[in-house]
Amino acid sequence: MENLGRHVLAEFYNCDENILNDHKLIENYMVQAAKEANATIVTSNFHMFNPWGVSGVVVIQESHLTIHTWPEYGYAAIDLFTCGDEVNPWLAFDCLKNMLKAEITETKEYPRGINSRIKKYSYKKLDEIKFKPDLFVQAQ
Repeated sequence: MENLGRHVLAEFYNCDENILNDHKLIENYMVQAAKEANATIVTSNFHMFNPWGVSGVVVIQESHLTIHTWPEYGYAAIDLFTCGDEVNPWLAFDCLKNMLKAEITETKEYPRGINSRIKKYSYKKLDEIKFKPDLFVQAQ
């Protein structure tokens, strides 16, 4: 693995406006996209704005998938951030492109955590790092 993760930023244009304004449908589609990518779903949280638009996240064991929609413009901004070799963000991309009926897409993939720049630790070394409760402040 050359990096720890892959982060695909996607612009979806000319999508179905009714789909983009249905927060339950968007959540179902995002969960389905996570499954298509072979991700392990932890939780999801979606919000419907007034009068329109949806924002949400599917938290996956391997990172997250997020969406923000502008139904009045037929536009959705999507982040597909996955870690490891088992999950493929492009499978989620293809799934969402079809379900949202995007006519135009623009994407950029960014490597996250480039291995050549990361300090390597062994599990033994990590076990030596002690928990220091005095470093944490309790919420009041």
